[in-house]
Amino acid sequence: MRRLLAILIPGLLLITACGGSPAPTATPEPTSQSAGEVAKLDSLKVSDNGDKKAPGLEFNKPLDVTQPTIKMVSDGTGDKVKAGQVAQITYIAVDGKDGKTLEDTFPTGSQPVELNDQLKTGSAVLYNALVGAKVGADIAFAVPGTPASAEAAATSSQLVVFKVTGVKDAVKPLAKPEGDTVTPPAGLPSVKVDDKGIPQISVDGAKAPEALVSQDLIKGKGAVVKETDTLTVNYVGVTLADGKKFDSSYDKGQTASFALNGVIKGWTQGLAGKTVGSRVLLVIPKSLAYGDAAAGQGQPTGDLVFVVDILGAQ
Repeated sequence: MRRLLAILIPGLLLITACGGSPAPTATPEPTSQSAGEVAKLDSLKVSDNGDKKAPGLEFNKPLDVTQPTIKMVSDGTGDKVKAGQVAQITYIAVDGKDGKTLEDTFPTGSQPVELNDQLKTGSAVLYNALVGAKVGADIAFAVPGTPASAEAAATSSQLVVFKVTGVKDAVKPLAKPEGDTVTPPAGLPSVKVDDKGIPQISVDGAKAPEALVSQDLIKGKGAVVKETDTLTVNYVGVTLADGKKFDSSYDKGQTASFALNGVIKGWTQGLAGKTVGSRVLLVIPKSLAYGDAAAGQGQPTGDLVFVVDILGAQ
């Protein structure tokens, strides 16, 4: 999910439902949990408009919440979503003041959300709402607006309604790239692996790219990556101008997961069509990276070089 997880979800981190004393026998199967100012969503009605069309939303306006709020509007009749699985969802986000649509993913299809420990830690409220829901469920959450500041105008509360369209078991990512070694052509940044298995990039002698370069270093034999997939990867990134490292999942001690259509264009275009298990060298011109405004946003500037290990795709 591009904007839903990246923009709205961070405000939902600390809401959890209170549980009772543990049962003396088997732990009961989880049920979807609501949280926050749930009564403020009582007026919401969701009407089905058919396949690939966003549902109609009716609610008392303006909707104004002071804390993140999530509620099951209607449960589905399909399979129940379990912890560790991958839920397929699609959603519509609207302005709580006037109901104006802000984002609608229904026409483009469902997107995966893996119900793993990373999501449970980062957004417990979303995790708790999805686990125990059934396929077909409509779940709503409202996010408080922000007050005006010197940098930005005030925003009103936002309402997001998402539908659970499917569920499947998660595929365990690889521990490291697996496949056939490929010898890259001359003139590209060189890559060596240190004694810990971490790629080290050298830009000595490499020229600025006229177009995106996406070169396999290891050709994996797994599934072909689609732009709509959520990938699990390890990666290292350096600036082409001086070879300075600016980011590395290895340094953070854990793999990264992201929707491929929600990252810089160089990654989206360079990794789509590759295969799981591959190690890919990306040489990305600045037009497909963070652009001219990168420095002001705390991002690296200019042409970039990445080595990306594709360990899984959902």
